[in-house]
Amino acid sequence: MIGPFSIVVLTGAGISAESGVDTFRDTDGIWSKVNIEDVATPEGYVRDPERVHAFYNDRRRGLPGVVPNAAHFALAKLEREFQGEFLLVTQNIDDLHERAGSAKLIHMHGELVKAFCDRCGHKLEWRADLSTGDACPACHGHGRLRPDVVWFGEMPYQMDRIYDALAKCDLFVSIGTSGNVYPAAGFVAEARAAGARTVELNLEPSEGANLFHHAVHGPATKIVPDFVESVLRG
Repeated sequence: MIGPFSIVVLTGAGISAESGVDTFRDTDGIWSKVNIEDVATPEGYVRDPERVHAFYNDRRRGLPGVVPNAAHFALAKLEREFQGEFLLVTQNIDDLHERAGSAKLIHMHGELVKAFCDRCGHKLEWRADLSTGDACPACHGHGRLRPDVVWFGEMPYQMDRIYDALAKCDLFVSIGTSGNVYPAAGFVAEARAAGARTVELNLEPSEGANLFHHAVHGPATKIVPDFVESVLRG
């Protein structure tokens, strides 16, 4: 690599799909089986918190049965070996990036293996089932712990930090995203307006494919490792 520069990588459901994690928006994805309003909105949680807990408990229980794939490991390698600034932003709530070794990571939509108290704001790791009977260890309030997942109508996490990184990056890479979920779908335009080179690595062209300078389409487990090697070679 000739000189240090800055990379921001965005990942979506497509990178984890090859590990066996269910996607949301595919024809047979999660949102084809349950109503978004029931399990992924603050209003749904108020109406039936136990139903919401059951939905996320089921997903949390499935995490030990999936493992990081070659694309996750390639991004962890890029973080370790790249000499410039690096930030990985994921829309995914699974923990596969961490298990592959990624550390410079923002979960903009939250994390399935964490809970937070909607009374005092305390956050903690939570890998067991969660219910309205559980008490917050900080304020001791019962029934106030919820999955640390950003629902529809809520603001994604660390947006100021993300937009700051996009404004400074030289290379923006989008991996496994549909291009129709905002604000993440707008990141490519932000990066491009700041002068960054933009690359899409996806199974098929996303809705915003025309905003990328370069695109490679195919399975993430093949195209992401190849791309990482090309970056590290310079």
